[in-house]
Amino acid sequence: MNFLTIGHRGVMGVEPENTLRSFVAAEQAGLDVIELDLHLSKDGALVVMHDPDVDRTTDGAGAIADRTLAELRTLDAGRGERVPVFEEVLDAVRTPLQAEIKDVRAARALAEVMQARDLMGRVEVSSFHYEAVAEIGRLVPGVRTALIGSRYGLDIVDRAVTAGAATLCLNLRRLTLEIVEEARERDLRIIGWVVNTQDQLRLARAFALDGATTDYPEIRRTGRFTA
Repeated sequence: MNFLTIGHRGVMGVEPENTLRSFVAAEQAGLDVIELDLHLSKDGALVVMHDPDVDRTTDGAGAIADRTLAELRTLDAGRGERVPVFEEVLDAVRTPLQAEIKDVRAARALAEVMQARDLMGRVEVSSFHYEAVAEIGRLVPGVRTALIGSRYGLDIVDRAVTAGAATLCLNLRRLTLEIVEEARERDLRIIGWVVNTQDQLRLARAFALDGATTDYPEIRRTGRFTA
């Protein structure tokens, strides 16, 4: 089985998360997929940042939705990095991407970019929100999608299937064999997150997951050999 290693916000354990520096480091480390997060700026740019506000990861404060892209560009996102937009990530790395969207508005903006740049084969779209997954699937027929779960039960399998998702990205700490078996019966892939230790990696492999999202590039090397 090909066990995928997915770089969480690049390699956020060693570089500033969701920056071009972090994404390039993930690619250089040989991770199979790079995960990133998307929000819309006040003027509609697809800004790469996890939180709805800039407080935690930059030297600024306030909501992303209240700032224009030009205003966001003035912020330091760590080690002198600037807040990137999605299109810049597409140009900076060639590794496949998993783009997490936060709402239906972001789904619509992302759909425009995916169609304009023919990204069907390169970008998988994920979200915690059923509605966002369903909307991107409606707007971009055939797009690969994933439903994310943090606190979830067996019903998340039905929700993923109904939304048209092919993958579940699940908090490893809440995963059960029952959920894994049900997902397999419905032909869903399963990615575990966040896998940062050898114990967590062994658990992911024991569940026979399809891959793991990690903050550290070393998981790629050890993941190939851990049973």
